Amino acid sequence: MSSDQRFVIVGGGLAAAKLAEALRANDFPGSVTLIGAEEWLPYERPPLSKEHLAGKKQLTEFTTHPRQWYRDHNVKVRVGTTVENLDPAAKTISLPDGSTLPYDKLALATGSTPRTLSIPGADAPNVYTLRNIEDSDTLIEYFASAAQSIVIIGAGWIGLEVAAAARAADLSVTIVENAEHPLLASLGQEMGEVFAELHRSNGVDLRLGAQVTEITTTEGIGTRLATGVKLADGSVIEAEAVLVAVGARPNVELATEAGLDVDGGVLVDEHLATSNPDIVAVGDIAAQQHPVLERRIRVEHWANALNQPAVAAATMLGKQASYDRLPYFFTDQYDLGMEYTGYAAPGDYARVVTRGDVAKREFVAFWLDADNRVLAGMNVNVWDVTDRIKELILAGEPVDPEALADTSKPL
Repeated sequence: MSSDQRFVIVGGGLAAAKLAEALRANDFPGSVTLIGAEEWLPYERPPLSKEHLAGKKQLTEFTTHPRQWYRDHNVKVRVGTTVENLDPAAKTISLPDGSTLPYDKLALATGSTPRTLSIPGADAPNVYTLRNIEDSDTLIEYFASAAQSIVIIGAGWIGLEVAAAARAADLSVTIVENAEHPLLASLGQEMGEVFAELHRSNGVDLRLGAQVTEITTTEGIGTRLATGVKLADGSVIEAEAVLVAVGARPNVELATEAGLDVDGGVLVDEHLATSNPDIVAVGDIAAQQHPVLERRIRVEHWANALNQPAVAAATMLGKQASYDRLPYFFTDQYDLGMEYTGYAAPGDYARVVTRGDVAKREFVAFWLDADNRVLAGMNVNVWDVTDRIKELILAGEPVDPEALADTSKPL
C-alpha cells in the first residue's frame, strides 16, 4: 500500500490501541493517527472493577502500550480530544479546535458510556458510575475513607464486582436490582441464583425485584449529598454513597450523524466493515453479523476489544478476514473465578446442565437448546476446560445431557 495513505482510529481504549498495533504488524507504511477522548494513553478496562479497584494493579500495568511504543511505531496519538463530526463524503473528521483531519480509511472504536438514572437526586456528587480510571480512583478513595456504606443500583457485572471490592474494604453493601435475579440477561435465572447466593454469603444485602424511585439527599456544606435510596414500596435504604451500575449505551453518535447504518450499535458485517466501505467499527459499538452464530450480536466485553482489531486492520488493508471468535468474558468475585464462552440469549436455550459441585462453586454449566446442542458454557473455579467448551459449541451436534453432567466422563 502507498505510504501516502492516511488511516485514522477514533477511540482511546484497548480496541483502538490493538488496531494501531495490527496495522503496523501488517506492515502498513502510511500514517496512523489515534484520537482518544480521555487524557490517558489507551488502557484495558476490566481492572477498573477488578484488580485496580482492589489495589492490586496500577494504571501503568494495564496501559496497552507505553508512550515509547507509539513513537517507535510512528503512530500519532492525540489524547483528550473528542471528534465532533464525521463527514464520509469528504472523508474528514472535525476536531474541537476547528481543524479537520482527512483519512483514507477510518476505524470507529468509540466504546460506551454508563447509563444514568433520571430520578431525583441522581445528580448528587457522591452518586458514582464506573467507566474510566478516574471513576475507579474515586471509588478507591471512597473505600479508603471513613465511609462505612454504599448502595449499588444494578446487579450486573459492574455492580457485582464493585460490591465484592467494597465488601473486601469492609463496607456495608446493599444492591438494588429491578429484576428477580442478578445477571438475568447474561446468565438467566439458574446461574443468576448462584451469584445471588455468593453475594449474600459474603454479607451483601441483595434486594431483588425492587425499583429505585429516588436517591435521597441532604444539604451539605456548599453542596447536596446523597444519603441513600428510596424504593417504590416507600422504604428507604441509607448509605453514604450510591453507585449507578445499570448498564452502558454504545457511543454511536458519530456514526449516526454520518449516516452509517445503526441499530442498537454500528452495523458491521463479518469483516467488521460498516455500511461505508472505508469505515470499520470494533469493540462495544460493533453490532456484528457473526458468521458462526449466524445472527447479529453486540458484545461489550474485553475479548472483542482485544481480538476484533486484527480483523478490522485486515479489512482496512483490503485483505480477507472474518471475525468468527465465540464471545468470551470472565469475572472474579470473592473466591469465585469464572469464564464464559459462547452465546445463549434469553429465550434461546431450553435448559442448563451443570457438571460438578454447584454448592461449593466448583462446576461447569452448559446452556443447551431444545435439540440438546451446546450454546454456551461457563466454568466456575474449574480451569483448563475452555477449549473443550468451544469444541462442544462449534460441533453443533446434540449431546447427552446426563453424560455431560457426569464428571467421570471426559468432556
